[in-house]
Amino acid sequence: MTNEYFKLLADIPAKEIFPGFLGRMIHTQQLTIAYWDVTAGSEVPLHHHIHEQMATVLEGEFELEVNGISQIMLPGMVAVIPSSIPHRGVAITNCKLMDVFTPVREDYKNR
Repeated sequence: MTNEYFKLLADIPAKEIFPGFLGRMIHTQQLTIAYWDVTAGSEVPLHHHIHEQMATVLEGEFELEVNGISQIMLPGMVAVIPSSIPHRGVAITNCKLMDVFTPVREDYKNR
């Protein structure tokens, strides 16, 4: 099924970017889209990057802190994280998340 225009997520190899965060990445010329399977209790430490980021919870509960403001995110919730703003997160339950980054996360291509 995978070709130039259509992808099956199950065909994309998963990469553990952070402990407990298995990501399947799709890279376009302008974006990186990351689909995450996250184990409850797994954390992304406080960090920032040049990329704009949009984070969406698809399943489960995820606590996200952006620029000192914390929110427990439930399915269907979206967070918009501007470039260079500090943020961190922890999975309260097993989660499925989707992140969209611009520009492309070159660092995620090489992991």
